[in-house]
Amino acid sequence: MKQLIVASTNKGKIKEIKAILKDINIEVLAMNEVLDQEIDIEENGKTFKENALIKAKTIADIINKPVLADDSGLEVDALNKQPGIYSARFLGHDTSYEIKNQYIIDAVKDKDKSARFVCAMALVIPNHEPILIEETMEGLINDKIEGENGFGYDPIFYFPPCKMTSAMMSMEEKNQHSHRAKALKRLYAILKEVI
Repeated sequence: MKQLIVASTNKGKIKEIKAILKDINIEVLAMNEVLDQEIDIEENGKTFKENALIKAKTIADIINKPVLADDSGLEVDALNKQPGIYSARFLGHDTSYEIKNQYIIDAVKDKDKSARFVCAMALVIPNHEPILIEETMEGLINDKIEGENGFGYDPIFYFPPCKMTSAMMSMEEKNQHSHRAKALKRLYAILKEVI
C-alpha cells in the first residue's frame, strides 16, 4: 500500500485527515511514525501556504516519500486577522487554548465577530511540482467556550449554517463543512491521480 506522510504530530488533525481520505487506498501516517528523530521545522513563511510548503518540503527531503502538510489557523476580522499564521503560538507557545479562546472572546466583545478558519495544504511528491490548496470556513466568534469535540479554537468558532460551534459538531458534520475537509476533498482527486 502506498503511503502518505502527514507533516504533523497533532492527533486531532491526523484523525480528521485519515477520516476524509479513508476511501483512497493509501496508508496515512503521522511524521513521528516514520521518523526516528524529532524535527523542529521553523515556520518562517508570511502566509499559510508558505508555511505548509516549508513543512512538507522539509519532511519530504528527509524521507523521499509523498508528504502532506497543512498550515491552518483562525483569522478574526476585529483583530486585524489575528491570530492568523501565529494561531498555535498566539499569546505564547505554552499558553493553553482555554486562555487563548477566552482572550479572543473578550477582545471582540461589542465588536464585529466575523472570523474564519483557514487551511492551506501543500502536497510534495518526489519529482513533481508541489501542489498548494487553500480553503476557508466562514463563521463568527461565539460568546462563550462551547463543545467537547474539537481542538484549538473549535470551541469558540460558531458556524451559522449548523447553528453550533465547531467543537459541537460531529466528525461527519465537520468533514462536510470544515476548512480542512474542503481542502482535503480537493486533494482527494489529485491524490488518486498522482500517488
